[in-house]
Amino acid sequence: MSSLRAVISRSAMVVGVLLLSACEEKIKPTVLSQVDSRTIPQQESWNSTVTLSDSGWVKAVIHAGYIRVYETPRQTFLSDGVVVHFFNEEGKRSSVLTSKEGKVDDVNNDLEAYGNVVVVSEDSTILRTEKLFWSNSRQRVHTPEFVKISSPEERIQGRGFEAEQNLSNYRIFRVTGEAKTE
Repeated sequence: MSSLRAVISRSAMVVGVLLLSACEEKIKPTVLSQVDSRTIPQQESWNSTVTLSDSGWVKAVIHAGYIRVYETPRQTFLSDGVVVHFFNEEGKRSSVLTSKEGKVDDVNNDLEAYGNVVVVSEDSTILRTEKLFWSNSRQRVHTPEFVKISSPEERIQGRGFEAEQNLSNYRIFRVTGEAKTE
């Protein structure tokens, strides 16, 4: 009988401990009030490639060392070395852009590149500037910044620029430079 009392006593003690532990307040995770979810990216990736296409037509292929995607505003930020290959309607590469950083407007896929921007066309024309914009819908590049253009025929510089993405049919505003004459 005494062993039965000991078993009952131990069982009662175990049940009591379980009841007490079940009633204890759960630890709630801390929420940092100073962190705004709009200021942190929804997606991140390293050494990644992004393809911009429309109706099966690849318009640009972007590679960056670090990519951050934000939902508000709908933008993708590119850093740690950006390389963009632009393609024409026939699917042939028309030019290559390199820059330190950039961003893509995720609504219209327009690109802004900044920091030591260099564009090299397939015919060896080279554009150098600090900031350049690419319009996805128009397949054109432009900038209000200082630019230098080098081609087999000329070296021109000025402030303000617009051209086809393959650097053909370009216009430089407030131009200075030299051209070869024959």
